[in-house]
Amino acid sequence: MIQKFKTKMTAAALTLMSVAPALGGELIINTDSSSPATKSAFSEAIDGFKAENPDIDVTWNIFDSEGYKSSIRNFLSADSPDIATWFAGNRMLPYVNSGLFAPITDVWEDYNLSDTLQAAESSVTFNDEKWAIPYTYYQWGVYYRKDLFANHGIEVPTNWEEFKAAGETLKANEIKPLAIGTKYLWTAAGVFDYLNLRTNGYDFHMAVTRGEIPWTDPRIHKAMAYWKELLDAGFFLENHTTYSWQEALAPFVHGEAGMYLMGNFIVKPLQEAGLGEDQLGFFQFPVIDPTIPMAEDAPANTIHLAANAPNKEEAKLFLAYIARADVQTKMNEKLGQLPVNSQSTVADDPYLRAGFEMLSNVEGGLAQFFDRDATAEMAKAGMEGFQEFMVKPDRLDQILARLEKTRLRLNK
Repeated sequence: MIQKFKTKMTAAALTLMSVAPALGGELIINTDSSSPATKSAFSEAIDGFKAENPDIDVTWNIFDSEGYKSSIRNFLSADSPDIATWFAGNRMLPYVNSGLFAPITDVWEDYNLSDTLQAAESSVTFNDEKWAIPYTYYQWGVYYRKDLFANHGIEVPTNWEEFKAAGETLKANEIKPLAIGTKYLWTAAGVFDYLNLRTNGYDFHMAVTRGEIPWTDPRIHKAMAYWKELLDAGFFLENHTTYSWQEALAPFVHGEAGMYLMGNFIVKPLQEAGLGEDQLGFFQFPVIDPTIPMAEDAPANTIHLAANAPNKEEAKLFLAYIARADVQTKMNEKLGQLPVNSQSTVADDPYLRAGFEMLSNVEGGLAQFFDRDATAEMAKAGMEGFQEFMVKPDRLDQILARLEKTRLRLNK
């Protein structure tokens, strides 16, 4: 379903670091904004753009989520809008490679966006061009039971040995170190992402997800060896293949598990289950190799210039507007997520503040999560393999050999 809204937009200058010229004309924006929070965020942003640009006639087409996914290639190819929302990382590459998204490197350069959007810059860069404005993302990391840590004298771990030591102390007190539910596979991919990022670094990890590295590479074996350490030590919930990520919350809430590697969307259901700030904490996944810059999983939503846009100058004005700190602050207040602009402010929430500080200062790069960074078929095969490895770690060689066959078939 598509909803269309037409509003008259302004002629005043748009300011980031400098003043842009007033424009007149039209602008067509297609968004996947059917959820109430997303729709509200874009509505407020477009109203703000209206207050600054009186002579641009804007058509806003709102699609429901599934309709957008099935329609985006068609509408970018024919009857194109000027602006389309999508996702960073590998998810944007099919539209980049098929010539349906246009580069916006000039917008990044004209408004010095590398200074303010640096955290997500690598995730929208391909072939030395910028392809999007990232406007919202959320952090991954380790959510932990502060009260259990305090009761058992556990300090927040910052490196691998401390992390394992924390887990051993929890185990000694009959608490599983790590909650996880792998019934729907993708949660296991989060473990792989972090172990590979911490062991081999961002560039290697992204090359793996792009299919450029054999799955039998010794460096992947090295990352998996760290995972096997946790499996051999009994760190994860038993019967995790029968739990969704939501079902695995119960042991964490009941104090039967001490930590949970997950995205920030975990916070609301944990708060609804009764955990307060004195019980729920957050820390960055610890260092494994101190020579490897710390990279993070931080899935980002993006806004793109359509290659067939009929109104490119007006579209670039809107892209620059969405990049602004004040605009991203207001949008993310509605979304309950993090602004990418490092000069934005975040809601008065300890988990969002921790995530914003962590991601704004990241040095190793931001991955988009395994099933966004890899192609759909490779992601499915990989996540199946990760779940199997968690149940039968001695089958690692066979699992990686199978994934390598899939990689070679997909890369023919």
